[in-house]
Amino acid sequence: MGVAANIPEIINDFNVYSEGNKFIGVSGSVTLPSFDAITEEVQGAGILGTYETSIPGFFSSMTQEVPFRILTDDPFSIMDPNAPVDITFRASEQSTVKSNGSLTWNGMRIVERGRFKSFKPGKLELGKTMDSSITHEILYIMIEIDGKTVVEYDKLNSVFTVNGKDLLEKVKRYN
Repeated sequence: MGVAANIPEIINDFNVYSEGNKFIGVSGSVTLPSFDAITEEVQGAGILGTYETSIPGFFSSMTQEVPFRILTDDPFSIMDPNAPVDITFRASEQSTVKSNGSLTWNGMRIVERGRFKSFKPGKLELGKTMDSSITHEILYIMIEIDGKTVVEYDKLNSVFTVNGKDLLEKVKRYN
């Protein structure tokens, strides 16, 4: 494996958008969803015991919580259970260039589409944030780093690509 030109360091800044409109009340931290593969236990003749095998392209329910400092119009704009949720995260990744120690930045974009799932209005406390949040079920997610799509996953349209490779190509060939 080659030597990396940059040392990835931090997310320097980020913003959250819904259908092109910038959310202004998002808190300073958003935890992205995990990809938890659906597995099946395999056992039988020729196998000593059991093991779990993953099913390519099949993942458990994926949810995204978007936390807000206080209640504004932003969370209510994506609460309609009949309309799709369309969220985009844009971030600036800061790195150090190994050859000379200077700083450089790359863009990161994460697009999520899905459906409204839950709303937490938060708490009321003098001098504190409310810690409200909206959670949506993810049906589509795309992660792009510096203009290159590294993951695209679409549950409803049988799309699962990593670094441009269709991981379901052989599966689709036979159905």
